Amino acid sequence: MSSVEKERAVAGMEEAREAFLEAYPSYGETGAIDALRAKDYARLDALGHIYLDYTGGSLYGESQLSRHVQLLRANVFGNPHSLNPTSLAMTDLVERARGRVLRYFNAPHEEYLAIFTQNASGALRLVGEAYPFTEDSKFLLTFDNHNSVNGIREFARAKDAGTVYVPMELPEMRVDEERLACLLEEPGSGANLFAYPAQSNFSGVQHPLEWVERAHEQGWDVVLDAAAFVATNRLDLDRWKPDFVPVSFYKMFGFPTGVGCLLARRDAVARLRRPWFAGGTITVASVQGDRYYLHDSEAAFEDGTLDYLSLPAVEAGLDHLCSVGLPSIHKRVTSLTGWTLEQLSALRHSNGRPVLHVYGPLDTHMRGGTITMNLYDPDCDFFDHRVIESEAAHSRISLRTGCFCNPGGGELSLGISRDELNTCFAQPQERLTIDDFRHCIDGKSTGAVRISFGIASNFADAYRFIEFARTFVDRPAGR
Repeated sequence: MSSVEKERAVAGMEEAREAFLEAYPSYGETGAIDALRAKDYARLDALGHIYLDYTGGSLYGESQLSRHVQLLRANVFGNPHSLNPTSLAMTDLVERARGRVLRYFNAPHEEYLAIFTQNASGALRLVGEAYPFTEDSKFLLTFDNHNSVNGIREFARAKDAGTVYVPMELPEMRVDEERLACLLEEPGSGANLFAYPAQSNFSGVQHPLEWVERAHEQGWDVVLDAAAFVATNRLDLDRWKPDFVPVSFYKMFGFPTGVGCLLARRDAVARLRRPWFAGGTITVASVQGDRYYLHDSEAAFEDGTLDYLSLPAVEAGLDHLCSVGLPSIHKRVTSLTGWTLEQLSALRHSNGRPVLHVYGPLDTHMRGGTITMNLYDPDCDFFDHRVIESEAAHSRISLRTGCFCNPGGGELSLGISRDELNTCFAQPQERLTIDDFRHCIDGKSTGAVRISFGIASNFADAYRFIEFARTFVDRPAGR
């Protein structure tokens, strides 16, 4: 790019930024995040990265790393399952982290446990494998769920419980609330579990937290998948009180990875029945006596040795979020999301046809900073999402493509019918590759393009993505 072209590009972005600030004045109230980005996330601009995958994983601040490394350098820590000095020092930090998690979510200690897991998926597996499903139980879940929630249906079916999906409605990809109300009024006579995401990792739709109380009134236990929600939204567990809440900390503040949590009501945990025991989960186990006795606290679900050297970083990460301020992060993400949706919706080919289709709401009402779309040429042929990802990578834009482990959202938005899927799954092979699947639904996209905003996002990130999307105007898909 010549110097003249660079000057024009800078001028174009400044002009767009002025219009943006006029339309979204609340963004101007988040200026402290610009200073934070320059200090704690300077590597983004230094390396020329446009990071738009916060739903996939948030970014850590350098101050988080410094605090954690300083702690490790200044101390000697051992496995917490002992009473020696290094073990006790680590035990204290683990319990400090646990207490910090409960306080962050305003979860009363007498009501909730914080069970550390590998990630949100590990937390959901704990619930699925131990939930007291019987042939008289029902597992109710929304069409829009992560695969780690969908996977619980296999535990339910193994115990002959019924599984029912609540449908969604296009174009906004929200749940049919009348249908949900009817299904909640029809629990089984056994233990019943209802699961839904606070925020869709596919469309960004935020489903009402009021459903928790509504389900409780009808006799359901509730899994609220908060993994995509809590990085930019407040979840007050003293107000909403779901029975099980899985989270992954890397989605909230980037570091550490490999550590998640199941926030669970104590009375709900008491009803779980684990199918096995492991090191650290028992008070007594015997080989000759052929018996074991589980702990009566979170320790009963924390298998083996925790990733104990990483757990102090959870406290540092939560402190980091609080120092930035979740309300500021939320304002900034909402502003960027609203402007980006407007700009994407306005993109047109010369023949007037839209350049792309956004799946889900086109405004910021009850939606988060996740935007999923597919791009189309002037003849309405779609661009393969893998092509988009490749070209974005060439422009140093980090986004994500596929169906994002959310098959319900993908099938509905991409128009893949039940009949097509039944035909595909009726094939005799034991394993189905993604290429086999593409062949089954020939002529339809097998995925979409997803961008998402987070703690370190700024206007330049959003603007540069719009400029990238603009390169597909009047361009043939070439298939």
